[in-house]
Parts: sequence; C-alpha cells; structure tokens
Amino acid sequence: MKFVDEAEIQVEAGDGGNGCVSFRREKYIPKGGPDGGDGGDGGDVYLQTNVNLNTLADFRHQRHFRAGRGENGTGRQCTGKRGADCIIQVPVGTLVYDADTGELIADLTDAGQKLLVAKGGRHGLGNIHFKSSTNRTPRKATAGTPGEHRRLHLELKLLADVGLLGLPNAGKSSLIRRISSARPKVADYPFTTLHPNLGVVRVDTLRSFVVADIPGIIEGAADGAGLGIQFLKHLSRTKLLLHVVDIAPCDNSSLISAAQQVIAEVERWSDSLAKQPRWLVLNKIDLLSPGETEQRTRELLAALDWQHPVFPISTVTGQGLQALIYAVMDHLERENEKQESLSAGA
Repeated sequence: MKFVDEAEIQVEAGDGGNGCVSFRREKYIPKGGPDGGDGGDGGDVYLQTNVNLNTLADFRHQRHFRAGRGENGTGRQCTGKRGADCIIQVPVGTLVYDADTGELIADLTDAGQKLLVAKGGRHGLGNIHFKSSTNRTPRKATAGTPGEHRRLHLELKLLADVGLLGLPNAGKSSLIRRISSARPKVADYPFTTLHPNLGVVRVDTLRSFVVADIPGIIEGAADGAGLGIQFLKHLSRTKLLLHVVDIAPCDNSSLISAAQQVIAEVERWSDSLAKQPRWLVLNKIDLLSPGETEQRTRELLAALDWQHPVFPISTVTGQGLQALIYAVMDHLERENEKQESLSAGA
C-alpha cells in the first residue's frame, strides 16, 4: 500500500430533528391539548486513534464523512431518535488542523484517543413546550439546528523512539531489517526506500523500542530535492537519531563530505531536529580491515569534531549490533526516568 502522510477531509455533523405540532385525539377526551414531541439531536463526528493503522491512505478513497440526522418528533410526546455518530479511525500520531484557518485542533498521540471534531445540531421543540394559560392550543414548534461542517487537514507524524538518518544506500533499511521485524526493500541502488518504515526492536523480554527509517537524504533536500526531506517530520518526535554512514563507499565519494552533507541538510530544515541527540553509526565495517576502519573513523571524527557516541557495525555479519541496541535501550530508559522525575516535580 502506498504510504500517505497527509490528507484533507470534510466532516458534517447531523442536523437536529424538528419539533412536532400535534394534539391529542382520543375518544372521550374532547380537550386533549398539545402533545407534540421534540426532535432528536444530530449525530456528532469523532476522530479516534487506532493502533492498527499506520497510514492515511484510506482517505484517498473516502474524503467526505457525515453523521446521522436527528429524527423529527411525533405525537404523544414522542421524542425523535438521536442521529448516529460518525467515528473516523486514524493512526496514532495524527495532527488535526482546521483546513480553513490553519489552527491546530489536536495532536492525537494516545491509543484509543477520541476527539470531537463536529458537533451535531440541537433538537427542535414540540408544541407541548409552548402551551400556557392563555394559549391552550399552540401551533408552534421549532426546527432543529444545523450540525457543524468543517474541513480538516490531517498530518501523520509517526511515533518512534529512534530515527535513522543517512544518505541513500548507507544501510538504514538493512539495519532496521537486522534489528527488528520490519521488512523494507533492500537493493544495491539508491532510493529503494520510498516511504517511512517502523520496526520494533526487542532487546529482551520486557525491554523494547521503536525505530523509524525514512528515505535517504541527498544534497539540496532542504529545498525539496529527493524523498527524505518530506519525511523528516516523522523524526521530530524521536528521542534519539542514529546517523548511519557508509564507511566503505563503493565509489570515490568522500566519507567526510557525505556525513557533513546530511548534517547540513538537517540543520537547514529544522533547528530543533538538529539539536536532538544524535549518534554516529558507521556501517559496512566488514568491507574493511580493522586498521582501515580505525583510521577512517579517526579521520571522520576529527573532521566532524564529534563528541557523541560512535558505533562501528556491520549489518551483514551483525558485528557491533548488540552493543548498539543495548546502548540505545539504556539511553531511552535514562531519558524516560528524567521525564518521569520532571513530571513528578511539576
């Protein structure tokens, strides 16, 4: 299925049912009086998160959603039935905007979270409400009010603990395949990843984290070149970025300039993303001797003035992967503890 991370939909809440003008017509009761019932309220429109969804692709086929109209009131003081609600399923991590004003309505980050986006119309009143000592036979009833109509812009930001950055063919897809159950396409040509992928990394029985892989970033990405830049927003929620670098490129491209290129594009796109914790992952060490790996690593770290953790790995042999995932898990647990202590202090 094609990955879709933005959609525009139109929602219409149900109109309220009209009140009824009615009088009792019963044998032996010549002056029965008014007995018109109220209409029913219109149905509401809700958005609800569903953990089994990870794309907005369904909204390519259906963009218009409507709740049920309230039924009209009837005689014998019978109230009309309330209109059926319309519940729209969306993925966890969906941002909801008003398409006309651009206002952010909500950020749906919890499983099963429910958001009212269009309120149904109020019911009309039957003529029983208008009787008085001077008006014994009221022939007045009110109509139901219209339900809300809105255009909504939906934007999906995947919820992941760790995000993968890097040039095309750096080995990000191979890494997520090796450490999780995700199965993105892997091939020996650039841009095999066309949409983000999520994978759950199980460190042990009770410890796991979620990693996100996005298409590779190329020079000029901040200006719209390539595919990766349009998916960088999915990394904005992550707690840690892993910058994957091919330490043994098959062409004559500079290892240092390749790493600097990704860093520069991320900084141009978002200052906040550039300031997130970022570790360096040097892939394909199986193609080099230990001495070559050490020398290239030393030169790269000096050129980047790198002060953060570095992990040489091979997604082919598995070398270094255990150390990487355990270090990531420990980092995430420390961050969670800090967040919990801050929340408790507040």
